[in-house]
Parts: sequence; C-alpha cells; structure tokens
Amino acid sequence: MTKIIPIADIRRITPAPLPRVDYTPGRPVVDAFGRALRDLRISITDRCNFRCSYCMPRDQFGSDHAFLPHDQILSFEEITRLARLFAQLGVNKLRITGGEPLLRKEMTRLIGMLAQIRDLDDKPLDIALTTNGTLLQRMAGPLRDAGLQRITVSLDALDPQLFASMSDSKVHVDQVLAGIEAARSAGIEPVKVNMVVKRGVNEHQILPMADYFRHSGHILRFIEFMDVGATNHWDMTDVVSGREILEILQSKFELEPVHANYPGEVARRWRYKDRAGEVGLITSVTHAFCGDCTRLRLSPEGKLFTCLFAETGSDLRQMLRSSASDHEIASVLAGIWNVRNDRYSEQRDQLHDRREKIEMSYIGG
Repeated sequence: MTKIIPIADIRRITPAPLPRVDYTPGRPVVDAFGRALRDLRISITDRCNFRCSYCMPRDQFGSDHAFLPHDQILSFEEITRLARLFAQLGVNKLRITGGEPLLRKEMTRLIGMLAQIRDLDDKPLDIALTTNGTLLQRMAGPLRDAGLQRITVSLDALDPQLFASMSDSKVHVDQVLAGIEAARSAGIEPVKVNMVVKRGVNEHQILPMADYFRHSGHILRFIEFMDVGATNHWDMTDVVSGREILEILQSKFELEPVHANYPGEVARRWRYKDRAGEVGLITSVTHAFCGDCTRLRLSPEGKLFTCLFAETGSDLRQMLRSSASDHEIASVLAGIWNVRNDRYSEQRDQLHDRREKIEMSYIGG
C-alpha cells in the first residue's frame, strides 16, 4: 500500500537540494529529457471551502486541521518576483491555484502585478485561474479588469444532491453555474469546466454535463480519477478510463478528434460533428502525457515541485527572504529544471506502491 503521510507532516518532508547552474539571462531552459519550461502553476493558499473526497477529504482536513499561518505563505511581491524570474527562463503561462485561490484576500492585486510581466518574446504572460467557482459571481469582473485571461472551474455533477455530497459542502450547484456565466459576462470565455469522474459515484453525470455545456461556448473536460497524494484512498478500480468516457459520450453524440492547440496540452480534444462545441479528456492514469510536460508547481509557502505526483519540493522561500540576488535565484530555478527527470504517470505501475506523494490541495491540480 502507498504510505499515507499524516497531513500535519506533509509540509515537513525533507526538501530537495537546490542545484545551481551557470545561467544566461533570457535563454529558455530544458530538463533532462529535453522538455522546455513553459508553465508555472502557483498555489496561493492551502485553504478551501470544499472538502472534495478526491482532494481534501474532511476526515483528514477537518475543523482541527492546521493550515499554514499567513506569515509562512509567500507574499504577492515574492510570488511576482519568482514569476518574473521564471519568465526569463521561458515560462509564458501562469495558472493560479489553491486550495481555493479566491479565498485569498486582494486576489485582483496579485493578478494586476503578474499582468505586468513580459515573456522572452516581450509579450504579456498568459494568466489563468483554477477555482471551484463559488466566488466568481462577484469577482469575475474585477479579475478580468486586473488582467486575468482564462478561468477553469471544477464541477463534478449537476445533480444538486450529488454535487453537495462530492464537494462535502452546503453550496448549491447553481452558485457555481452562475459563476461560470459571470465569467462569460465579464469577457472571460470560453470557460473550461473540469469534471473528475469516479466509478460508482458520478459517471452517470457524464451525459447530463455534456448536454448542459453543448452550445454554451464553454469547454467541458473529463478527468480520470488520479492518485495524487494518499488521503483520497485511490484505487485503480475507481478509475473510469478516458476510453470508457468517450464511449459513453459517443453513445449519444457524434464526435471527431481535434489536433492539440499547442505542444504539451494535457487534454485530448474532441468536437461535436454538429458544431455544438468540444470536450476534452485528461487521461493521466491510462494514457500518460509525461513526454511533453512543461509544468512546474509552486506551493503556498514557496516549495517548488517538478511533478504533480512529486515526493519532495525545493524550498525557495529562504532564498527569497535572504539577500540572494535575482541572478542567484534564477540560477537555482534553472538548475532545478535542468535535472528534472519526472515521468511518474509513465512509471505508475512500478512506483505506486512505494511512493510518498504530496496532496493535491497543497500544490494545486
């Protein structure tokens, strides 16, 4: 069995060493497999107002759970400094995650700061947000005005009772749907809607979700239940494969494959032949896409992880809060990427039973 790390101990795992390389400003970096660095996912809080069983189950994250004190999480200025240095290494996409990122105060100020950063081609960074949508109704407009360009909303069911059960919250699904439409009204479209599918729980919602978002202009994406962390008690028998999901969709709709928008896109794209829009399949379990992964993940208190299924992270906060120069920090960031050789999803069968893994709620999805 995978060793379950007590939640209180997750952040005390021995950090990875900080490698350094000779760094040339303005040149993109590649890892041990020749993969370029393009995406940085920034978790800005470990707090959430949901307790989804596959991410933040209440039996592990209950009322007595100790979240990070505010002085331990990175400030907006520290996040922006790192993002600016990453842009010099080739990053052109930022995704803000959590926890639930909209629980962090003054989020629009952070977005505004990040929107000033330019990539190696002197273009603004592509700034996206992943959220459960509960606070989008009032925040979508201000976020768009601050510079947010894209939004992904997590939504696992339309049935109100099932939605409440899966999110383990008192939020009504209509609140999330209203948030999605608020994003559209604010000019952030299409919204991507992510549905985690778990066998015996919500696979019967696949067709209702597809029906609802057809013709909406939004993009519905189905995600295989993944073995991120250990508190979600993942088992392969709970996984509804991308192939099964596609078969369910094709039982009602005519679909055709679509080429990826860019190298490293995680979702396999399909569109309705009647031009009603498109859906995506994210198949990390049954159809690994490690080969062109371009992503790094930053935790709320400044640990950098090279894989969603990582065991350890490199602690950057100490450097940020020391007298280290931008050049010194960038040399460490380049060194971390240079030695990266992660391909967990391709090695899952060999590694699953003996890995300690960080929780999704801690470093984002």
